[in-house]
Amino acid sequence: MWDGPFYRVGRTGYEICFVPSAGEDLDEVCNVDMWVIRDDGERWSGTVFTLDEVRRVMERQRRAGEPEGDYWWCWDGLIVRAPGVPSMVEVIDGLVATGEYRTVLRHVGPEEDA
Repeated sequence: MWDGPFYRVGRTGYEICFVPSAGEDLDEVCNVDMWVIRDDGERWSGTVFTLDEVRRVMERQRRAGEPEGDYWWCWDGLIVRAPGVPSMVEVIDGLVATGEYRTVLRHVGPEEDA
């Protein structure tokens, strides 16, 4: 469900919160920041890219003469095969089910009260 700029997907024990671009088709998302927010308040962040998006970014960087055009890295990046929030949710659900989200995503701690 939409909550301002966030698209939230509720799960038992956690929520996945995506930040797609304004007006972006959720079935076509190929590069998006996200968080897994557990019911205990602990948060894990990442940026999800498709393989095709990584290729596009690298090609753009290569054409611009940037060294990053020859390699790819991203601290909390998760690369998936298929675009779209539904397929990304499926991958993230699998990571949560196995506990691998703790390795793949970046732990950012609980949200602090303002």
